[in-house]
Amino acid sequence: MTTLWSPTKVGRLELDHRLAMAPMTRSRANADGTPGPFTAEYYSQRASLGLLITEGVQPSDDGQGYLTTPGIYTDAHVEGWREVTSAVHAAQGSIYFQLMHAGRMSHPDNTPHHRQPVAPSAIAPGIKMFTAAGPQDAPVPRALTAAEIKATVADFRAAAAAAIRAGADGVEIHGANGYLLHQFFSPNANVRTDEYGSSIENRARLAIEVAAAIADEIGADRTGIRLSPGLNIGGVDEGADYGDLYRYLVPELATLDLAYVHLFHFGDDELLRDLRAAWPNALLVLRAGRSREDLGADVAAGLADMEPIGTWALANPDVVERLKSRAAFNEPDSSTYYTGGAAGYTDYPQLGALAPVG
Repeated sequence: MTTLWSPTKVGRLELDHRLAMAPMTRSRANADGTPGPFTAEYYSQRASLGLLITEGVQPSDDGQGYLTTPGIYTDAHVEGWREVTSAVHAAQGSIYFQLMHAGRMSHPDNTPHHRQPVAPSAIAPGIKMFTAAGPQDAPVPRALTAAEIKATVADFRAAAAAAIRAGADGVEIHGANGYLLHQFFSPNANVRTDEYGSSIENRARLAIEVAAAIADEIGADRTGIRLSPGLNIGGVDEGADYGDLYRYLVPELATLDLAYVHLFHFGDDELLRDLRAAWPNALLVLRAGRSREDLGADVAAGLADMEPIGTWALANPDVVERLKSRAAFNEPDSSTYYTGGAAGYTDYPQLGALAPVG
């Protein structure tokens, strides 16, 4: 029987087990978007997870949503990330950069150019954004022109190439969690009437174009994509028939032969089974609210090839060893998720003389 501890292959990577580190925003980049001083240590501490997927990395000034998040579109970004990838590789891990364009989930105070956010349509998300001045309303974004959409695809392509120059093993396209590509999927955030709006095929078009451009640039076997079917967040409402879009999108992505699809899964197991059947390569499934006892169930059932983990990895740099030895977990400190510095980032204790659980 296939278990979490069975080896597997993802694109070009040969992996010893079926776990991975899920992307998590940590807000510890320098002001210019280069990785902060503890970033290499943070990721290399967690190298035993095999495949590490970084926090969202913006592909352009327009792509930044939050304060102190990293970029991968300048020479300085490439040099800064090279230190991170070298540390991870020295610790026998692999690392994919998650390319994340925040779209309307942004504020001018949080970006280098201080311009109005961009989105599929000029519809505000109706949320507060944290800025240096405190929480502020996310403003009404500017709708991207068709020419600007093409330029955004080019930004993703260039960022993927920069990631490879920085030593990344691949990239994950962020098509989830209320950010730009997810905004294009959503009929309440995308009211365009051109080739990028209205029909399912049109609303999925940008994600497919980005995936095709990146696969062409760095290789399909170094390209993954994250999706979150049914997740309504940041003002996004996919509607009752959201599954139809993903049943169209995933087979279209399959024609590109990408390394993986990464699903942030919220319990629609009928859709999960359909997407599993439609996807021929590695399927990563992060099941929301999954218990420690249920970890590995989707792999065992054949619904997933890998099961990434998030906050458990954040608080336990040696989470693989803890799982294998059935040792207790450190509890994550949510007050330090985005505060900067080493506290709550690189200072979680490694496994010591802890009593087994269960």
